[in-house]
Amino acid sequence: MSAVVSRAVGDSRSDRDELGAAFAAVRSRLGLVALLIVLAAVAWWSTADRMAGMDAGPGTALGALGWFLGVWVVMMAAMMFPALAPTAALYATMTRRHGQSRAVLFATSYLFVWGAAGLLAYGLFELGKSLFGGALAWDSGGRWVAAGVLVAAAVYELTPLKDACLAKCRSPLGFLLGNWRDGSVGAVEMGSRHAAWCFGCCWALMAALFALGVMSLVWMAVIAALIVLEKTLPWRRVVTWGTTAILLALAIGVLAAPHSVPGLTVPGGSHGGAMQSMNSMQ
Repeated sequence: MSAVVSRAVGDSRSDRDELGAAFAAVRSRLGLVALLIVLAAVAWWSTADRMAGMDAGPGTALGALGWFLGVWVVMMAAMMFPALAPTAALYATMTRRHGQSRAVLFATSYLFVWGAAGLLAYGLFELGKSLFGGALAWDSGGRWVAAGVLVAAAVYELTPLKDACLAKCRSPLGFLLGNWRDGSVGAVEMGSRHAAWCFGCCWALMAALFALGVMSLVWMAVIAALIVLEKTLPWRRVVTWGTTAILLALAIGVLAAPHSVPGLTVPGGSHGGAMQSMNSMQ
């Protein structure tokens, strides 16, 4: 057996062991997991209600900062809580004498970091709009920018940094033992650290969401599914390469035949173009 195959088999076995421990904790902490899933479901419902009719495709306006951050935090709860559930359940098992309070602090601090990431994304989006203006319109350079972001996200999937961050996300027990801090402050610190690793793993996928239409429930669901699969399926390299292939296919579709991409709203139709959509919520 070659060294490459041996390493792949070893990685798969290690992943199964780690995920097995996490899912055993899920079975023992069904109440907490159910709470996270219910919160995610409510967040999906709230997101659908607040974003109804607002998808203008790539370049969709983000609106006022306060409004966007509110929607973003709810979006992150909807998209990330299912993937967080195994780690939160394992942490709750390890701190069971304190009830669910430490696990709630862990999840809350995790969501807070993703809220900060939303603030950063908003700043970068608005900066790009102010610097480049009409050059980002769909019929100008917008299509190329969207496709470029998708290609960059695909390339990032295969980088050592992505692999290192994903390994932390896929190893709940290793993360918790390696970063253990006692007390309520420790719960906040560990949740924040886990979110930081998760951000390192998923930021490019979130950028891909912006490239496809950040107010689109369809693309929210697609990106959320990719995140959950990358973090929970035992075949890490297969899933990573599969995600890469999907992102590259979307980049080609956006650039060559955007009207043929299922679920993609092409700016310039009923929404009046990318620049109009970016200004309509200001």
